[in-house]
Parts: sequence; C-alpha cells; structure tokens
Amino acid sequence: MPDFACDLLFICHALVVQALWLVAVGIAISGLDDLFIDLVFFGRSLRRRLTIYRRHPRATAQSLRSATPAPIAIIVPAWDEADVIGAMLAALLRRLDYPCYRVFVGLYPNDPTGMAAVAAIGDPRIQAVMCRRPGPTTKGDCLNHLWRAVAAHEAAAGMPFKAVVLHDAEDVIHPQELWIYDALIPRLAMVQLPVLPLVDAGSRWVAGHYLDEFAENHTKDVVVREALGAAVPSAGVACAIDRRYLGAIAAATGDAPFDETCLTEDYELGHRIKALGGRGALVRIHSRGEPVVVATREHFPATLDTAIRQKTRWLTGIALSGWDRLRWPGGWADRYMLLRDRKGPVAALLTALAYAVAALGLADAGVQRLVPMAPPLVVTPGLAALLWLNAALLGWRLLLRAGFTAHAYGLAEGLRAVPRALVSNLVNAAAAWGAARRYRAMLRGGAALGWDKTAHRFPGGGGA
Repeated sequence: MPDFACDLLFICHALVVQALWLVAVGIAISGLDDLFIDLVFFGRSLRRRLTIYRRHPRATAQSLRSATPAPIAIIVPAWDEADVIGAMLAALLRRLDYPCYRVFVGLYPNDPTGMAAVAAIGDPRIQAVMCRRPGPTTKGDCLNHLWRAVAAHEAAAGMPFKAVVLHDAEDVIHPQELWIYDALIPRLAMVQLPVLPLVDAGSRWVAGHYLDEFAENHTKDVVVREALGAAVPSAGVACAIDRRYLGAIAAATGDAPFDETCLTEDYELGHRIKALGGRGALVRIHSRGEPVVVATREHFPATLDTAIRQKTRWLTGIALSGWDRLRWPGGWADRYMLLRDRKGPVAALLTALAYAVAALGLADAGVQRLVPMAPPLVVTPGLAALLWLNAALLGWRLLLRAGFTAHAYGLAEGLRAVPRALVSNLVNAAAAWGAARRYRAMLRGGAALGWDKTAHRFPGGGGA
C-alpha cells in the first residue's frame, strides 16, 4: 500500500477513535444517570412492598370513595376541535362515575363548528366559555379564560370547587378518576394520573413509540421525582390541582395562573406549586372495573411529521426556553431533575452521533476487508471497556423499556418496544434539531408564539 494511503488511513483511524471517545463518554454519563433513576425506583418499590403493603392492603379507586364528595371543575381548552370535542364530552358524561362536577370548555368566536359541537351536547353540566380574541391565541390564554369562568361560577353559585382538573379535547377519561382527586386533595396539592397512549394499529412504529415512552415515564421516572422530593410536573391532562393553590398562583399573576407566553405551561405549573410549598405526586391506582389502571388514554401523533412537531414544542419549552424561564430553583433534587429534563437535546444529539460513528466503524471494517494490507484500527483497553459498559447499559435500557411496555400493553407490544427504540431516537433527534432552530428564532424575535397543536383523534369519534 502506498505511504500516502497509509497516512490517510491512520488519520481516519485517529478521527474515528476520537469520535468514539467523545460519544462513548457522553453516552456513559447519560446511561449512568438513567441507571441511578432505575435503582431509586426499584429500591423504593422493594421498600414499600416489604413495609407499607405488608401492613396495609393496596387502595383501589372504589376504596377511596367518600360519602360527601366535593364539587370538582374540569377545564378543557378546545381550539379547532370540532372533530373530537362532541364525542369526547358525550363519552365523559356517559362514563364519569361522580355526582358533582362541572365541565368548562374553552372556545373561540371564529370556531363556529366547535361551538356547535359543544352546544349539541345540551347538558347543564357543560359550560361553554368564549375567549375574547379570535383563535388561535395560546393554550395558556384559553386556560386562563377557563380559570376565570370557574371563579365566576363559584361566586355565582356560592360554592367553591375543591379541585380544578386539566384535560384535552381528545382524552378518554377513566370513570373513577374524580374519586381519586376528591380523596387525595388537599393532602396533595397536585395529583397526576398516568397517561396511557392508545394503541394505533395503523401506526405501530410512530404512534407506537409513545406507548414505550409513557409506559416507562409514568410508571418510573415521575415516581422517582416525588421520591427524591423534586417538583412533579403536570402532564397537562389527567391532572388535578387544589383550587386553593391555583387561586394563590392566580393572585400572584394578575388572575392568570397559566403563563400565556410559555410553550409548556403545564410543565411549569408543577414547579410553581412546589415553590408555594405544595406537594405533587403521580398516583397509579387500580380499579375493580375496566379499565384496570385509572389513567387517561388518548391517541398520539401517527406520522413522523406530526410526532416531530409535537416533540419539537416539548423540547423547546422544557429543555431550552424553560432554562431561561425557570433557571435552577429548589434544592438538589429539583436541580437534578431539571438537568435531566434539559439533557434531552444533548442526548438526542449524542444518539445521532453514535449512529454516525457506528457507520464510520462499519466503513473502516469494509476497508480492512477490501485492502488486507491496510493498517488496523486500534482500540485501547480503556476505550474497549467504555464501549462494553455502554453496550451493557443499552441492553439494560432496552430490557426495561420492553418490560414497562409489556406490563402496560402486553407481551407483543413489549417485544415491539425494542426495535421501536430506533424510531424514538430518530424522532427525538429531529425534534432536537427543530427545537434548537425554533429557540434561536425565538431569541431573535422571529418566532410567533401560537397554539402549536396537532390534529386530534377520539376513538370512534372521528378526528384527523
């Protein structure tokens, strides 16, 4: 082999090794961070199994029923939701097993089909709330209109609500949901129930990757936040807030408890509640009827474009804009969890780089086969050990992902979760790139803040 070719290969080898070190160290740090969360979760579960559940039977939704249920308000923002809002409200009224609740639906004057869909329900428990400006404004603006309607109804009826529950226009609500909120508030200032994406037979991979992420996040990750004493963020749906805390936030913000300039106002709400001394928790509880787990179920985006758009908004609001807005409040647990939330774009970038480096490694191996005299790529013992560590962490991560998904959806979906991790990584990498571009435009003042929502679907009720 000519000397210049050998020199070129040595240079390529050096670049591949340096890239391997960079990516391997980053992935190892992220993987060990995730492993710590796993260990806290399993340690907590074992401790509770050996102590609390040996002395007390596990509660069910039915065991939490009160003889004197308090009134609860449900608020549903609904811009351009004519395809689903009627079916959602009809199902809510038919399914909810609770005697005293009222639903406030946020509508816009330039959405006549949405207004007609809500009016067609014709139930006194449903109250349409008209936003002042034409839509779309922001979700926070619509939620603030709903909050003020709740307060006005309380004043007129002379009866305060115990809690305000957040839901979206595509949510399938569990019949026993409100009994849990009634039982746990005010002991908890915020109660978050699990969100379980519905299985979409037409989108096993794109919509399916949400199954895997939520199954793990709403079984393990959010539970660990509470266990460590960190703020529990609201998911924006299936979430009840003690009316007194929401009122306190409203009093401090000009009667606008939901930030209208925020892309992820639900996420930040959990931190505001923690700052006031309130405690939030994700509560996973079973019902003696169907569905067994008391959770909200809904369809998630089924195409790559809509999934990337949704996750771009999440990453922009939580990982980038949230850094500016929230800074680093609270103690070590809060800051640690904020760091985990904000590592999303970096983790997505590292994953994309890992795929690129793997491709370079394969190309190098191909050169070795084609040119037997080519100098070999030398991997030091330290780098080899780091790569083996990452391989073990990846195997553990995929095993857990499959396990949590199988627990929530059955063995077949659990097995699909392993190859679906590739889809999840690709969507998250594209969303991280989109979030960086969107945040840059926001900093330059070139990105208008609007209601960036995707088309919703309701089971058996249409929707795009």
